[in-house]
Amino acid sequence: MLDQAERAVAAVHARGLIVGDLHADNMLVRPDGRLVLIDFEGVADVTDRASQRLAAPGFAVPRDLTGADIDRDAMACLRLFLFLPLTNLFPLDAGKARQLAEEAARIFPVPPGFFDDAVRVITGDGAGVRAASGAPRRLEPDHESWVRVRASMTAAILAAATPDRDDRLFPGDVEQFTVPGGGLGLAHGAAGVLYALDTVGAGRHPDHEEWLVRHALHPEPGARLGLYDGLHGVAYALGHLGHREEATKVLDMCLGEQWQQLGLDLHGGLAGIGLNLQHFAAATGDPAFRDAAFSVAGLVADRLGPADEAGSDDGETPKAGLLHGSTGPALMFLRLYEHTGDPEFLDLAGTALRQDLRRCVTREGGSLEVDEGWRTLPYLGTGSAGIGLVLDDYLAHRQDDAFRAASAAIRTAARGRFYIQSGLFQGMAGMILCLSRPHPPGTAAQRDPVVAAHIRHLSRHALAYRGHLAFPGEQLMRLSTDLSTGSAGVLLALGSALHTSPVRLPFLAPSERRNAPHGHVSPSPRGQGGGEPS
Repeated sequence: MLDQAERAVAAVHARGLIVGDLHADNMLVRPDGRLVLIDFEGVADVTDRASQRLAAPGFAVPRDLTGADIDRDAMACLRLFLFLPLTNLFPLDAGKARQLAEEAARIFPVPPGFFDDAVRVITGDGAGVRAASGAPRRLEPDHESWVRVRASMTAAILAAATPDRDDRLFPGDVEQFTVPGGGLGLAHGAAGVLYALDTVGAGRHPDHEEWLVRHALHPEPGARLGLYDGLHGVAYALGHLGHREEATKVLDMCLGEQWQQLGLDLHGGLAGIGLNLQHFAAATGDPAFRDAAFSVAGLVADRLGPADEAGSDDGETPKAGLLHGSTGPALMFLRLYEHTGDPEFLDLAGTALRQDLRRCVTREGGSLEVDEGWRTLPYLGTGSAGIGLVLDDYLAHRQDDAFRAASAAIRTAARGRFYIQSGLFQGMAGMILCLSRPHPPGTAAQRDPVVAAHIRHLSRHALAYRGHLAFPGEQLMRLSTDLSTGSAGVLLALGSALHTSPVRLPFLAPSERRNAPHGHVSPSPRGQGGGEPS
């Protein structure tokens, strides 16, 4: 295919033109096996001295290149892309080209020197050189490397902080700016970063915590309320960091808002809110939090629907997975069952899990993944891996052969050899966390060779920021420090495998109470009757 692509581009050049916008999606393979070029809106005369007019991510060339050099650079990117499609990283660090070439040559039976010319073109021996920050330290799955990597990643995260800004403290995904208060929360904001740093043993940072407290107590009008997208997550992080009084003030603000019509999901909906209220009820003994938690449970139970729920109210295919699917409500009901011993909560958890499993498909090779119709997803947040975590917790209380088989197939999905992104919720870091969870703290990489391989493979995505180790965010187009997409999430995942104390996401630590407790009475999950809560 590369040979055909090069011949096709040479034929265009022979006509005195350049393609100007070469990338994999602008090439088709005909039924007879011939490759053809399509989409010529970037075409220019070969003598044109203008820079590239348009480009796809991963195939943008340096601005000082003109003429045939534009196509030559894009073809060099294509040569690497077909083996390791991580060329989006090149604008962030051209040194990745040599690293990926060496990696691809180890994995694939290519001839000696197969990538040499491509690396020379991308890194540049003169004009067109991209910025290269130098290859960062390679990640290794051992404690000594963990200590170094944790220190380096922490330094990068702290170096990127902007305490003088009010909209966000740490740079993260652009989702920070799509809703009021987006720079505060667990997923993309300061709460998630500070939680991750503390839970992996990277220290407390009082000045940054003070920033979070100040902004959480005076949030922007219209700030979201959810666990991962809003103020409930901020309250959770503040409580974790020891700011109990401020955390309860934030919760009181949340209870005064109109939350009853939110969706059922964990990310921004009732499942996350119910879990957080249950958590603070246990921590503070406040009956208002307890009663609110059971009210949330009643609302979710009434709206959950049967196990064979076919679709959503708007007719669209319902979302599945930990953050946006029925697995979030399943997690909430499971924790309520562990708290109360009421088997109806366990029944509801099973119903919710069956809803999400109906939205999954078994791939060739035996992996179970969320089916979105046009693609399947194995990931922690939006794919099947997060479903697997809650399935395992359910199976600790009630045996179910279908659930056990699904859990095994999901572990297969988490053991893939390549994931396009490094992040926690939609990348390789999430797979490390999922596979590490069954093992005692600090032992996963020694006990599971796939965990060790995943940690090494994160080196493919690793970048440098001010001389320290950093990771790209969504689509690999910019650095991110947040929990969902960036360095904080990668740090949390590495800690789940290598740190000597437990490292988990909120409410996803394996329960120490494997048997239902005795002597607890709870309200009926459906409606408000059925007795007083314990």
